[in-house]
Amino acid sequence: MPKDFLAGAKDHYDVVVIGSGLGGLTAANILAREGRSVLLLEQHYKLGGMATWFKRPGGNIFDISLHGFPHGMLKSCRRYWSQEIADSIIQLEGVRFDNPMFSLTTSFNRVDFTELLTTKFGIAQQKVDEFFTTARSMNFYDDQAMTTGELFEKYFPGREDVVRLLMEPITYANGSTLEDPAITYGIVFSNFMSKGVYTFSGGTDKLVKCMEKEMIANGVDIRINCNVEKITIANSKIKSVTANGREISTDCVVSNANLRATIFNLIGEEHFDAGFVSEAKEVRLNNSSTQVYMALNEDDHVDRSTGDLLFSSTAGRFKTDLLLSRDITSRTFSFYYPDTRPNKHDRTMIVSSTNANYADWTGMSKEDYDASKADLVETTLDALEKYLPNARQRVEHAEAATPVTFEHYTKHIEGASFGTKFEGLAVSRALPEQITGLYHAGSCGIIMSGWLGTINYGVIVANDVENMLHKQATSSV
Repeated sequence: MPKDFLAGAKDHYDVVVIGSGLGGLTAANILAREGRSVLLLEQHYKLGGMATWFKRPGGNIFDISLHGFPHGMLKSCRRYWSQEIADSIIQLEGVRFDNPMFSLTTSFNRVDFTELLTTKFGIAQQKVDEFFTTARSMNFYDDQAMTTGELFEKYFPGREDVVRLLMEPITYANGSTLEDPAITYGIVFSNFMSKGVYTFSGGTDKLVKCMEKEMIANGVDIRINCNVEKITIANSKIKSVTANGREISTDCVVSNANLRATIFNLIGEEHFDAGFVSEAKEVRLNNSSTQVYMALNEDDHVDRSTGDLLFSSTAGRFKTDLLLSRDITSRTFSFYYPDTRPNKHDRTMIVSSTNANYADWTGMSKEDYDASKADLVETTLDALEKYLPNARQRVEHAEAATPVTFEHYTKHIEGASFGTKFEGLAVSRALPEQITGLYHAGSCGIIMSGWLGTINYGVIVANDVENMLHKQATSSV
């Protein structure tokens, strides 16, 4: 008889959180800390969403998305999670760029970038300061008419090399393009520029286990292998969720699923206003990615001068559509050294990431798909040879993941790594106005993408939910 993963679950909870990405985990933890009864439902057998890991024979542990995030993660994790988690966040010192336009290493903070722009790229100090000040002052409520490309043209006209330096890491981090609103670039860029790039020492397996321990201590009822099939609405209010065939009533749902999946698959457009449905249908999915996971031989080591993050490209020009092309010219190599990502066998791991389009990886026969994945591994090893001589002999294990892989394991529509484009944020925030008790905390809008943005969006939504439940309680007295 199949195991009942909802055995012992209550018939009613104050809040049901659907999905255990960082936004869902954070919202669940905060609400439980406030004394709310919270049920967390995750369709996979592990928590974390895209922020998770997998194991392979030989002691190889690979992180799906543990690459880099801003200094603000320290404050958010300390305040909304635990000091133990915050204490494991460390700075990455070596961020390298290597392309036909320039080759350099940076600590990726404002002081170092200012020096690079003024000395290596010959930009006037005043112009650099004006650019940083403008980016730092941007917020969600600013005019969205100016594009990122227009922002660069205003401050660095005709300087494709400068655009490449300033844009490439952000495109990699959250799918930004030159055509997106400038505020979606400025807010994320200025967050990174405050104090550099950080990562979590110990890997996502340690991080998620710490988060799970914290949630259990706060009373979250955590259930894995529980697929939510339906959110039921009655009189424009949340009534219940159905998971693994069982209906559980609740006053509030926080969906950590894809925004479009939440609206059109879990609920159905008949429960929303026609105007809202039209806006929701216009929300674009963000792009996905491919990754190649590589483990070095146990007795092999990489010199730290190789860097922690390496933005490598053979393209003569920087164009965001090239970063999505099936003909890969740009790869970001993440080096996980034993001291930054400890593991049982003191082994160095390398992950190559490239932004990608789902359409380039779907609709193939199994044979063609497997051949394409194998080719992705081989071409990645070719590219790695420049930085890791004799890479093929030194890499013990290599395998690839594609947008189809991410769709399979996370149920994200089209394997979207960063949720939806920027316009999804307004639709996400408007859900409670359509259905009382319905909230969304998934990655939507470039501002809310990445580790820090997703955690902070979970905080924002948790506060909204707590305010709603508090008003309901006081109004019924």
